[in-house]
Amino acid sequence: MIIADIIPEECGEWIEASDNYGLERIFLVAPTTSDERLTITAKATRGFVYAASRMGVTGMQKEIAPSTASLVERTRAAGARNVCVGIGMSNREQAYEVGQYADGVIVGSAIIRGLIDNEGDRARSLRQVRSLTTDIASGAHSPKERS
Repeated sequence: MIIADIIPEECGEWIEASDNYGLERIFLVAPTTSDERLTITAKATRGFVYAASRMGVTGMQKEIAPSTASLVERTRAAGARNVCVGIGMSNREQAYEVGQYADGVIVGSAIIRGLIDNEGDRARSLRQVRSLTTDIASGAHSPKERS
């Protein structure tokens, strides 16, 4: 479960409840997150750490910020076992790029856009979302390039 506006130090009841019910705890990190906070977040997370590819609100973007790969690397160095990247992911090329260094790609706004862009035509909306998710998955699941 992702609760975007909560930090590990202020959610003792949530941590206890997630332990009691076997829920994964997904905390967020951002490009401006300090190394100390990355360690705190990695330790409190169970599941994966959500690495925000940029600061600001969610939504599709044309390119991935250059600092994203570094954020994933720093988060792993702080102890995170799995790091997934979100905010702005909307196409195969982005998913491929992020898939080279992250454990997963998080897509939200692009899927919502696909659901609402078709003037109430549910079947067309679902076809659009299926096409989008298939495209993104093919990028994310592409083999990693060897350096």
